[in-house]
Amino acid sequence: MKVLVTGGSGFLGSRLRLENPDWIYVSSKDFDLTQPRSTVRMFSEIKPDAVIHLAGKVGGIKDNTENQEEYFFRNTIINTNVVRCAVKAGVSRMLAALSTCAFPDNLRNYPFTEEDMFYGPPAETNFSYGYSKRMLHVQCMSCRKQHGLNYSTFAPSNIYGPADDFDSDKSHFVAALISKLHKAKEGEIVEFWGTGKPLRQQLYVDDLVKIIPILLEKHNTDIPLIVSPSENLSVSRMVDTLLSRIQKSVKVKYNAELDGQFRKDGSNKKLLDLLGDFRFTNFEDGIYKTYEWYSQK
Repeated sequence: MKVLVTGGSGFLGSRLRLENPDWIYVSSKDFDLTQPRSTVRMFSEIKPDAVIHLAGKVGGIKDNTENQEEYFFRNTIINTNVVRCAVKAGVSRMLAALSTCAFPDNLRNYPFTEEDMFYGPPAETNFSYGYSKRMLHVQCMSCRKQHGLNYSTFAPSNIYGPADDFDSDKSHFVAALISKLHKAKEGEIVEFWGTGKPLRQQLYVDDLVKIIPILLEKHNTDIPLIVSPSENLSVSRMVDTLLSRIQKSVKVKYNAELDGQFRKDGSNKKLLDLLGDFRFTNFEDGIYKTYEWYSQK
C-alpha cells in the first residue's frame, strides 16, 4: 500500500519517517496545502492508496492565544483541501490527526471519552485551533457517511520528545521547559507561564510513532480515538521531575498568566482495547531522554 504522510518534515512526521521510511513524506516545500491546485497536484503525482494527515499549524499557548485567526484559517483550509482532494482522487483510506485540544474546556467527568467531543466549546486559549481540529473530524465523518470511505481520526494528547521545537516562542511546554532548564545557570530564577497547577497527559513522540501504523490498520471506526498515556501530571510536578533528574539548583517562578485549560485528560480505554499490551513511556524517562537529546545536539 502506497502511504502518503502530510506534514512529513514536522516534529511528528520526521520521527515517523525514521520508523517507516518506505512511506512518502511531503512538506510545505513540496506542496502548498493551503492552495487547492497544489493539493490536487500532490494527489495526481503521488497517487496514494492511503493518507496519514499530520500537516497543520501548531504552537504553544502564547502563540495560540495571540494568533487565533491565523490558527483557524491555516488549519481549516489545509484540512479542507486535503480531505476534499483525497475524496476527488479516489483515496479510500485516511487517518487524520486531531488533538485533545478539540475536546471541551469543562466537563463533568474526567477522564473524558471520545463521546464527549461536542459537549461544549474548547478552551479559550486554543479556541480556534480546537475548533479547526473538531471540524476536521466532522469532515472525515461526512466522507464516511456520504461516500462510504474509511476515513478515521485520532486525538493525541500533548506530544513531546526529540526533534521538537525547543527554542522559539511557538514551543510547547515540555520543549520550553527543557530549553530553559538546560540554559539556566546555577541559582538562576527560571520563569514559566501560569500557576503550575494545570494537569496534562504528556505523550512521548516515539510511542505515538509506534501506534500510528497500528491505527492505520485497525482504527476503522467513526470515533475520534484518544491517544494518551494514563499519567496526568501538574505542570509543577513536571518541572520538579526534570529538576530532580538533572540535579540543577535553580529557582522556579510562575507568572500566573495564561494558565490555559486546567485539565484535559482523556480516557485511553478504547485505545488500549485496540492496541492490546502496549506500555507508554513514563514521563520521567521520556523527558530525561529528550533532555539528553537536546543537550547533546
